[in-house]
Amino acid sequence: MDPPLAGVVRLAAASRALVLALSLLARLLFRPYDTSATLHPPCLSSSPSSQDPAASVSVAGAVSSLAVWDGVHFARAAECGYEYEQSFAFLPLLPASLALLARSLFAPLVPVLGYRAVLVISGYVLNNLAFVAAAAYFYRLSALILKDQKAAYRASVVFCFNPASVFYSSLYSESLYALFSLGGLFYLFSGANTVAMIMLALSGSARSNGALNAGYFCFQALLQAYDAAVQKKRPWALVIGALRSIFIFLPFFAFQAYGYLNICVHGNSEELRPWCKAKVPLLYGFIQSHYWSVGFLRYFQVKQLPNFLLASPVLSLAVYSIVHYTKMLHQLFQSTSIHKQIVAALEARSVQSYKSSDVTTVLRSGLSAGLTNNAEGHSKVKQRKAAATTIASASAHDTMSNRGNQDQCSLLLLPFILHLACRHDLCLLVLLFIGLLRTFWFPQAPLIKDGAI
Repeated sequence: MDPPLAGVVRLAAASRALVLALSLLARLLFRPYDTSATLHPPCLSSSPSSQDPAASVSVAGAVSSLAVWDGVHFARAAECGYEYEQSFAFLPLLPASLALLARSLFAPLVPVLGYRAVLVISGYVLNNLAFVAAAAYFYRLSALILKDQKAAYRASVVFCFNPASVFYSSLYSESLYALFSLGGLFYLFSGANTVAMIMLALSGSARSNGALNAGYFCFQALLQAYDAAVQKKRPWALVIGALRSIFIFLPFFAFQAYGYLNICVHGNSEELRPWCKAKVPLLYGFIQSHYWSVGFLRYFQVKQLPNFLLASPVLSLAVYSIVHYTKMLHQLFQSTSIHKQIVAALEARSVQSYKSSDVTTVLRSGLSAGLTNNAEGHSKVKQRKAAATTIASASAHDTMSNRGNQDQCSLLLLPFILHLACRHDLCLLVLLFIGLLRTFWFPQAPLIKDGAI
């Protein structure tokens, strides 16, 4: 393991120990705000594992109480399955992982603590280990995109100690989502498309917004289709990209189909639920709207003012970053440098495509024409390669002349790194999308000047 990567792993492990210690200290000093963990009715379909007696009721109760807020729903789904309509809002990767660990690795603890307490322990162990692995992938991906190990290390520090870090050490699905999203994108950037596709699909079975990771393959397919159009070839890249994107979408929609079969087809209700009658019966959207009032601008209510005040430090940072980023973009687009960079990059891609296609075409025609036409074919190849080299060198000269302005682009990444503290997955997607765009269009230019963000 590289020394910087080992340092990130140690830092991530230390951050998890600190977060867990602060969480336990807070539970000892303050009364828990959420008391839903104490409401634990038996499963509708009783299973033998859920009824194992616990030798120490007090210890088991204390451990089980660590599952709060969404963790209650994840633990319930792992213990009893998806019994109620609202439980389908919690995707199956984390519950399935908890049940697997509780019945295998931590099975000896079940007679001592009980099945539910062991599920909670499994969740805490799994999520904290997943976060450490996610931090390692975050560093490797950042180093690959930014081409600067120091900047990647600083970004990893921000990731490990962001204000919303407690969610990665609780019974939530953020850690698994971060692990498979960051790992999938790292392998995508490394060229291992099959591994990337599988990991991104798993991220979609952890959180619903994981399905948006299909956009990276869509963008990659568009770039490859552009090259195919320049070479006048069939755009098979679009077909491959579409299949990969469908594969990433598949876990989320398969889970929606599972919910439809359980509630609308095989449900015990005499009257169909409203979403079952819709043209597109999407269970997830109905649950978020009906049970949690999640929708566009629905959260902006007077009663939520205390929550906005609580989040005001991070919101202030986010607003400042957006304003600063907008001003910097305005300055860049006022100059013509960014337009020249894009044009030069497209010309370079076109020249490279023409070079490969012309060489292939001429060689094939030379072989078919026989030995007599071989000399003429080779002379054409040399002429076209010389012309292509001249165009490419001119484009490279234009790009290098604007390298001074490219250093300003490195600053554009700072708001997205800071936004990681907001627990908004979209900000991470935007950051990685910019890196993806940069890698495909300007693969030779570093995003960050040596040693400085």
